[in-house]
Formats: sequence, structure tokens, C-alpha cells
Amino acid sequence: MRIIKLAIISFVFFFLLITGISLFFPAHIRISRAIDINANKDSVLGQINDVTKWKNWYPGADSLDFLYINGIIKGIKTDSLQGVMIQEVNDSAVLARHVGLNSGKSETGWNIFTTSIPNTVTVQWFMDFHLKWYPWEKFSSMLLENRYGPMLEQGLAKLKKVVEK
Repeated sequence: MRIIKLAIISFVFFFLLITGISLFFPAHIRISRAIDINANKDSVLGQINDVTKWKNWYPGADSLDFLYINGIIKGIKTDSLQGVMIQEVNDSAVLARHVGLNSGKSETGWNIFTTSIPNTVTVQWFMDFHLKWYPWEKFSSMLLENRYGPMLEQGLAKLKKVVEK
């Protein structure tokens, strides 16, 4: 009985300790990559805000289906229950949200900045993750950079190649 009591108390203590440590991790994580593209702002924005053109540069989108809402293409399906859908477009940014099972957890977007070099823009692709207080979510956030960073770099390199043709 003493061993079982010690095991339960130890489990509760370690759970509270790990939860306490995880509370020091931020609940909002942003992963971002940027690239300079030798093109005008409108041609870059035309590739980003048109979902049908994502198949040319968005990593993995060439094999994905479009997400239709009221018969209009609004995004891409990442699987049968989830997708990425454009939410907002303006003259220098595009914001897309993940819809489906984890719809409130993350969003992605592109900012386009003009540079001092003529006919060159800087494109920043970011992913925002909104985490709950759960320790496993907070500790898993340490792996987000390694998981999504290379994908963002690959997508920006493809976008540069497509736009600079």
C-alpha cells in the first residue's frame, strides 16, 4: 500500500512540475521565413492570393484537391476533414486559416514588402500557432521550427522560381 501511495504522489508531483515548467513556454509561436524576389509586387501577389496557382509553388499542393465553398475555390484540402482557406487579402498581405479539426490552432500568411532595389520585393511567409496550456502541446512546440521551417523555405524558393520566369 505504501508503494502505491508513493507512486501516486510521485506521479502527481511530476505532473505538476512538468506543467509548471511548461507554463513558461509561450502560448503563441510564430515561424517565419523570407526571400527576395526579382519581380513586381502584383505578380507575386497574383501567385499568392490565387489558390489555383498554389499548385505551382506551395509544398505538397500539387497533389491536393481544392476546397470548394458555395461552388467557389477558397483553399486546398490537406485531407478529407481539414484544409487551408484564404481569409483576407489586401495590397501587401494574404492571410489563410486552417479549417477543420484544428481550425483554431494555426494560421498562415504572406507579407510582401517593397525594397530599395527596383523591381524587387521581399516575401515573408509565416505560420502562427496558438497553443493551449497543456504540457504536451507546449513541449511539442519546440519541434515546430524543425517541422515547418524547411517547408516554408522550399515553398518560397519555388515561388521565386515561378515568379522570376
